[in-house]
Amino acid sequence: MKILQTPPRILSSGGVERYVADLSGELIKRGHQVQILCSRSRSDVLPRSILPVRLLTPLGLIGNTPITPSLPCHLLCEDFDILHTHTPTPWSSDWSRIIAGLKGRPLVLTYHSAITGEGSAAMIARFYNRTALKHLFRSADRIVLARPGYIPLPLRNFQDRIEYIPVGVDTSQFYPEKTGFSTDVFFLSVLDAFHGFKGLDTLLEAIKRVKKEIPTIRLVIGGGGSQIPYYARQADSMDLGANVRFTGYIPQERLKDYFTGSRLFVLPSRAPELETFGIVLLEAMACGRPVVTTKIAGMAEDIIRSSSGIIVEPDSPGELATAILSILKDEYAAEKMGENGLHLIREKYLWPTIAARMEHLYKDIQ
Repeated sequence: MKILQTPPRILSSGGVERYVADLSGELIKRGHQVQILCSRSRSDVLPRSILPVRLLTPLGLIGNTPITPSLPCHLLCEDFDILHTHTPTPWSSDWSRIIAGLKGRPLVLTYHSAITGEGSAAMIARFYNRTALKHLFRSADRIVLARPGYIPLPLRNFQDRIEYIPVGVDTSQFYPEKTGFSTDVFFLSVLDAFHGFKGLDTLLEAIKRVKKEIPTIRLVIGGGGSQIPYYARQADSMDLGANVRFTGYIPQERLKDYFTGSRLFVLPSRAPELETFGIVLLEAMACGRPVVTTKIAGMAEDIIRSSSGIIVEPDSPGELATAILSILKDEYAAEKMGENGLHLIREKYLWPTIAARMEHLYKDIQ
């Protein structure tokens, strides 16, 4: 098949970008022709590698959405059998809907998270959600969700089009490796205003409590973004300056070293409409590390079922601290959780398995 992917961007860091890149790479391995059409970004950091990417120059941004005036013409010129687009950013998904309709081609939408904003962008987002987003849902032949059983409120009237296909992980990049631990707890996210829902403030509160029992507790915070100074001041105000290290942006090829060099990985996300999966949990587990996350994470039920980590309530620093301490104080339990998580990844979350399910979906709507 000729598959056209239209994410908002592809070479910057982020879960949607990683998802599209890995899925596209696996589909190419399965013999399909894939073209990625999206905006270039000032924060492009990832190499193009072998992916067929066509970057368009944006006129500007509305919120986090790049506006690329040339996109409609490029879409019209593309030859494709399936058009696969992605939210939470409008424009690229809306023009994909229009052009797929004009060409009479099937449209697949992966709904990654809700469309939100701040200030004037919040008003635009609310208006969009009441209007164009509903047209997008009606036009999509299939709507892909990653979290089993979770139906976001905007999609309640479109359940007949929903298919649950989780995110995958590339175990050629993420795998266990015997190494000395360089830190106790690892956290990874884009550290900007939009990603506050990842719960780093809750984690810092938890580490403050953990420090009472483990004064030398070490937390590494990975990821770049404008909010690093804010979180650094927060850590200092809690007397955690000596316990917390900010790495800034971590290149993809170095992430494994951070996962394998930590005793556990923590993702205390708080907003189910924004955190619809949590790819970093897969990466940590593929490296054999135990995880602590909240019940809204996309694989929370699998983590419980497989005993590969601990699930806590969102916005609960006390419960989070207890979970962290229980793993750090029991090396045998931590090792067993890591082994269980690795088994779960190999059983259910390898990209060849995920891509095969997506391929079946494509064939079903052709």
